[in-house]
Order: sequence, then structure tokens, then C-alpha cells
Amino acid sequence: MAEVAVSFAVDQLLPLLREEANLLRGIHKEFADIKDELESIQAFLKDADRRAAAEGDNKNEGIKTWVKQAREAAFRIEDIIDEYMFYVGQHPRDPGCTTSLNKIAHLIKILMPRHQIASEIHDIKLSVRGIKQRSEMYSFEQGSSSSTGCPKGQWHDPRVASIYIEEAEVVGLEAPREELAGWLGEEMIERTVVAVVGMGGLGKTTLARKVFDSKKVTGSFDCSAWITVSQSYTVERLLREMLEQFSRERQESPPKGVSKMDRNLLIHEVRKYLQQKRYVVVFDDVWNVNFWGEIEVAAFDNNKKSRILITTRSMDVAEFCKKSSVVHVHNLQPLTPEESWKLFCKKTFQFEFDGCCPEELVNISSEIVQKCKGLPLAIVAMAGLLSTKQKSALEWKKLSQNMSSELDMNPHLSGITKILALSYDDLPYCLKSCFLYFGVYPQDYIVNSERLIWQWVAEGFVKDVKGKTLEEVAEQYLTELIRRSLVQISFEVDGKVESCGVHDLVHEMIVRKMEDLSFCHCIGKDDQSTFNGIIRRLAIATNSNDLVNNIKSSHIRSLHIFTNKKLQDSFVRNIPMKYRRLKVLNFRDVPLGNVPENLGNLFHLRYLSLRNTNIQSLPKSIGKLQNLETLDLRQTQVRKIPREVRKLKKLRHLIAYHLNYKEDFVMSWDWDKGIQMNDGIGSLTSLQTLCLVEADHGGVELIRELEKLTQLRLLWLNHVKQEYGSALCVSISEMHHLESLHITAIVEDEVIDIQFTSPPAQLQQLRLRGKLEKLPEWIQELQYLVRLSLSYSKLNHDPLESLKSMPNLMYLLLYDAAYEGETLHFQLGGLQRLKELTLRSLYGLNSIVIDKGALPALKRFTLRDIPQLKEVPFGIHHLENLEVLDVADMPNEFDERIDPAAGQQRWIIQHVPIVYIRHKLGSKFSVFDTRIIHHSRCN
Repeated sequence: MAEVAVSFAVDQLLPLLREEANLLRGIHKEFADIKDELESIQAFLKDADRRAAAEGDNKNEGIKTWVKQAREAAFRIEDIIDEYMFYVGQHPRDPGCTTSLNKIAHLIKILMPRHQIASEIHDIKLSVRGIKQRSEMYSFEQGSSSSTGCPKGQWHDPRVASIYIEEAEVVGLEAPREELAGWLGEEMIERTVVAVVGMGGLGKTTLARKVFDSKKVTGSFDCSAWITVSQSYTVERLLREMLEQFSRERQESPPKGVSKMDRNLLIHEVRKYLQQKRYVVVFDDVWNVNFWGEIEVAAFDNNKKSRILITTRSMDVAEFCKKSSVVHVHNLQPLTPEESWKLFCKKTFQFEFDGCCPEELVNISSEIVQKCKGLPLAIVAMAGLLSTKQKSALEWKKLSQNMSSELDMNPHLSGITKILALSYDDLPYCLKSCFLYFGVYPQDYIVNSERLIWQWVAEGFVKDVKGKTLEEVAEQYLTELIRRSLVQISFEVDGKVESCGVHDLVHEMIVRKMEDLSFCHCIGKDDQSTFNGIIRRLAIATNSNDLVNNIKSSHIRSLHIFTNKKLQDSFVRNIPMKYRRLKVLNFRDVPLGNVPENLGNLFHLRYLSLRNTNIQSLPKSIGKLQNLETLDLRQTQVRKIPREVRKLKKLRHLIAYHLNYKEDFVMSWDWDKGIQMNDGIGSLTSLQTLCLVEADHGGVELIRELEKLTQLRLLWLNHVKQEYGSALCVSISEMHHLESLHITAIVEDEVIDIQFTSPPAQLQQLRLRGKLEKLPEWIQELQYLVRLSLSYSKLNHDPLESLKSMPNLMYLLLYDAAYEGETLHFQLGGLQRLKELTLRSLYGLNSIVIDKGALPALKRFTLRDIPQLKEVPFGIHHLENLEVLDVADMPNEFDERIDPAAGQQRWIIQHVPIVYIRHKLGSKFSVFDTRIIHHSRCN
């Protein structure tokens, strides 16, 4: 992590040296010297970080100290850069400062801070130079690393046992094994790659081994080999192992001189050997995305139905093979709760209690199994430990409550975190900080990806890439973490990750790492810990001021509050003074009543979330937050934005609305309230997100000012009048990057009059809430539109006639009188990519016809509150891929027809795995009495 801290410091120095050369004057050379010294240190840090974490190294303490010094020197550099930029921002030279007295006053103001900064920089320079010199005594190996991060033989790798696991001990792999065996046995003559992808500890090696050891599967191949690749490998070693295993299997001698052959000769020998043979080779534990490019020439396509089986944590490794081979990918999933329990009992009680859990241990055992979250590695390790313990519920309870420390200290469990940590060690430094950031959030916390990305950007983790916004680059970072099986998707919409999280045990590993590396300190509800060293980020889940006040706050860059109890006013009031270098301030879901008047003291603040707090206004000092990028005011009582916000030239995301979920907003036009900005919005030229603004408070002039916001990706306007139509079209036509557009009319019968001659080419989401005289023709031109939502449109003509040919539409919502006709007809070949369809509160609709061949990709179909629809949609049985049918508040006749016991049309939905029949309870929007019907789908 010192590597990360130092690299981050260098990344900050580079633009400073480029952009501030004139301002820095004498300080410039000192900064440049520090940069050079740090860059020379970077080369040693990867090996130093690895050895600092190693066990059994005689120089371990010395190396740890060196790494700590390098990390803290980087922190000091980051601090002094922030300090310098603060004084540059607070004391710019006044162009009107012409008199001698004014000049003298200005100099007095800035000379003292500048002198202090220069002195600190010089001290840092000497410190860094000393750190560099001390590196020589440790004989670091530049760039070297081992697959475990530990000297050979210092820990027991539990993955070794997974290769030799007995058949009777295997749980939950039956279906995956059949799928893999089927792919390996296909009749296709071309070489095929079968990839098993999943996070560490899921059982990829066990699965592959069981398939490989099956004579039924591999018996039809002429030769086979099992090659363990791991993080550190050479192509030469892999090729030699292949030749040796092939020869040993056929009781032949390997080629003469194989141990001395170079790569080219080895490739030639492997190709010659495989020329006329049908072969299968397993490459276990592949990390490097370039692996296939290095090995495919030897394991070539001989048109003999040959097969390659790869296990990997990275989806990119699997997909890289597609450039030259047919590829089948199996995403290995965690065990189900039932499978987890079965595996736990097999391992814990294999020699007693007939393999069953005693009744007095069932509850605590279930708790322990649940914490493993379906990860076989963790279940087996915990079971192995408990099998050695006295069968006492009290003792097991203590272990469960202290699992975090047990994972670190208990030799039975330490292998779990080491194996999971391999994925962290393999990350490039720009992703390590992003990954560790998941530890800022509490365990089991589902993180909104948009929020996460904005925080990464605010922290400075995201590098500039030409032609991309920082948010787009950060989205790529998140995608890579997902593809490396480190981050789990919780919810995905429109092909983009909406929310995500990490496995509980991965979270435990992250928390320990970030505490050791001074990345973040988390204060839990019952935390009584003390704090030593520099803390860069602070996550608070307690109201204890005693704990918080013990922290040296001057170094903290991020403050996250995770409590639903009111904070002490003194703590909140002191934040702008105590935490002056904050870049991220997250108050989300905290019952906060007021924002400190001196909020503007937080000069470096880039991300401010007041979401779901009780605040009613913002202080005027907010205009001093010159670096603010994100202002999140969702679900607050703020209705008017201070004029001073116009000064926030770097503001990229302004989100402020209040949705009233307490009432049935189907019946209420104003269930969503926005903010009022009468003028000056056009000065916020960096805005990418603006939602939602009540347009009538600025009128046509506000709409015209929107024309200046050319960087907008998302625009949400409320209270739009018909007369704004022409000006709105002109403004939106200048938003060449616009991806999402939401427009709500001022009243239900107000016409939304938007007639584009050239609609936004990149638009992916469109939501129109208000009357349409007819479906706008320009909607059909939106080639990239993924989601369309229409309500109160009061269309008389079937809109599907116009929408059926839209190539990328995946989500269609027609609700609240969007259509007043009697019939909707989904025609043959229409809406080929649609995944979700919602029809709600369409009061005239009495029939739905679905042609065979329409909606072939539909997975979820929702019908709600359509009082005239008493017949099940004709043709619904054609929807072969439908997974969920959600029926809510439909007529009794409709429910009776699909009743599983006596319904006349129950046959028509028997192919749908899950059918919900709901009836609303009370006035709230989403509270239902729900009946679930499960059908088994035949393959």
C-alpha cells in the first residue's frame, strides 16, 4: 500500500508542476526534486510491500518500518500540496491591488504561509532522500512477487487439498460438473476453451479436478495434462510440464534435452506431439490476461475435438480466449444455504454424531454458516476448526462473535484471508485504493455504484484518460473489479451496475488491510479502540464523541457517518474547523437538522452528501467550496438553492429532489418535488447531472440558460409548461452528451410539446410525464434508447406500432393513463431486446395480444391496476424466456383464471417459474398481500 500512497503522491505532483509553475516560484524546484526521488522509490515498493507482509523474514520489522516511512512521507506530500493549494485559492493576487499599501498588505498575508510551506517541503525532501538511501540495505527485488506473498513453506495453502478431495465430500458441484462435462464432450471438431470463473475459495479447482479425474469425461481423449499456473509462471515451465505429463501418462520418455530447450523449441515439441492427438489440458489458477496469447500457439487447434479447461478469477482471462477459439464460460456461484449446511455438517461432524449437527448446536452453527456466505473455502476452514473444539454452544458463540480476529490469528483460518488477499495483491495500484474503499462501508452494505464512482473521483483515485470523463474511467475501474470476481453485482439496469458490494469475508480482509495501511479507520457501535498514526479516512457508526475526539483530525480526507441517531451539535459544528482538508463528507441518512454556517471553510471539499437528512436550507458560505464536484440533496427539505451556488465552477453533479413515498403517489401529481433556481444556472458549465429543477420558477429564461450546460448527461425538469417547448428543444440540442432525459409537465393536462428536428443522439433513457397529442416521431430515431417511460400521455393510438422496431429498447413502462385505447398488440418480430415490460393503471385497456415471435427476450412482465383487463394476455405462452409474471391489483376474474388449483387459463402461465399475485394493503404504494406461485421449468 506504500506503493499506492507514493504513486498517488507522484500523480498529484505532476499536474501541480505543470499548472502551478509560475505560482510556485522557488518552491517549484523542491517539488520537482521530491517527485524524482519518489519515482526512484516506486520501483522498490511493490517488493517492499510484499515483504513487509511476509512471515518469517528476519528483516521483517525493518522492512515494515521502511514501508511505513515511505507511506507517511507520501501522506505529508499530499498534505502540503493541499495546504499550498488552499493558500493559492484563498489569497489570489488582486488585479486591483495597485497602491503600495495594498501590495504590502497582500504580501504580509501570504509570505508567512508560503515560508512555512517552503520549510515543510524542504524537510520532506530530506526525509524522502533518507528513505531512498535506506532502501539499499534491504536488497529489494524490483517488481518481484510470489504467488502467496509469503516465503515458501511459511503457511499451509488449503487449495492443495482441494485437488485431492474425495467424491463423497463434494457438495453443490453436480450441475456445474455436468455442464462442463457436456462442453468437453461436444462433437465440435474445433479446439474449444472451457473457462470456470469465480472469486477465490469458490471451489473452481475442485470442480475442474472432479471433471478431469472422470474417466467418463477424459477417457475419450488421447492425452491429458493438469497444469497449475498461478500468479508467477514462465511459459517454458508450463510447456515442459505439459510434455512431461503427456509422456508419463503414455509411459513414454520425454523428448531428449527437454530441460534445456528454449521457448521456441518447446513450442515446436508440444505441437509435434499433439499433431494427431485429441487432447485435453487443464490450466488451473490463471491470472494473467495475456496467458492465452502465450500458450495458444503450442496448444493449437488440430481439428481433433481438443479441449482446454481454464480456472480463473478474471472474466477478462476467459474472454481473451475468444479472439482465436470457441469459448464456454461457467460463472461458478456460491453454495445455496442448503448446500452450505450440508457441507458444514459433513466436515464438522464427519467422525461423530453420524454426520449430523446436535440439536443444541443447530442455532449457533447456522449463524456461523450464514457468515460464510456460501464460500466453500470458508465453510471447510470453519468446520475444520470447530471439529477440533469442544462441542459447546457457548464456546462456538464466542468464536462466531470474534470471527474477525480469529481469521487473522487462528492458523486454521489464516489461509482464508491469504487466498482472498491474492486478488488484492494482483491489482494495479490505481485499483487498489478503489477496492479498499468498500471497507469504508459497513459489512453487508449495498453501495450505489453512482455514489461510489463520484466518491472515487473526489478522492483523486481516478486517472485522466483522453476522450473520457473521470466518471467514465471510474466506471471502467468498477467493471474491472467485477470482472476480477472481487465485487459482486447486487442490481443491474440498462446494462450498467446500479449497486454492488463485496463478500463478507472479502470485507473482513479489506478492513484489516486498510487499518494496517492507514487507509481508513472504522469506529463501530461498540468500538473501544485507541488510535495511533495517521488516519486518512474515518467511518463512524457511533454517537460517542469521546472516541471521535481522540482522533487527530488534521490528516483526515474523508468523513463518513453511518448512524441513524442524531449527532451532537458540537461535533457537526466543529467539522469545518477540525477537518479542514476534507474531500469527502458523507452525512447520508443521518438525522441532521442544520448545516454549519462555516461550511465554506472546507476549501478542498469535492463530495458533499446530505441525502435523506432533515436540513431545510444551505448556508451562503457554500459558494466558497471552489472544488465541490458533487452536491447530493436528495430527500431533504431544501427547495431553494442559494445564489452563491453559481460560483461552484467545478460542480459536476447537482441532485436535489424529494419523493413522497408516504402517500399513494399514483393519485398525486406532485409526489416529486424539486429545487428552485431562478437564475445563474448557466454558469455551472461543468454540470453532468442536474435533477430535478422546477422549471416554472425560472421560466423560459431558465430554460434558455440550460443551453450553456453542454456537458450534461442527465437532465430532469419538473413543472414544464407547453410554452417552453421551443426553447427547451434549442437547449437540449446543444447537449451532445445527454444520456437521460426526464420531463414532467406542470399539471396533468399540460401538453409536453417537444418537437426535435434532431433528437439527442446518445439518449439512453427517456421519461415523459404529461399529455402528448401523439407519440413524438423523434422517439423512433433514438437508436440507443434502452429505457422508455410514459405516463399521463393519454394516447389513443397503440404506441407499439411506432415502438416495435426500436433496436435497443430493453425496458418499457406504460402507466398512469399513458394509453387510453382498448387493445395493445405486440406484433411478430417486435421489441426483440425488451427484457422488462410494465403496464399499470391503463383504465381503458381490455385486451393484450402477443404474437408468436414478439418479445423473445422478455424476462419480467408486470400487470397492475388494469380494471378492464379480465382475460390473460393472449399469446403469453409464447414468451419462452419469461421468468417472472407480476400481477397486482387486477380484477378478480383475472386472478381466478390463473388460479393454480381451478383456473381455466392456468396452463397459459405454467412455463413461468415465478408468478406473483398481489393486492395492495392500505394507501402506501408498495405494501401488498402477496401470493407466490412457483412452477418448475422443463429444460
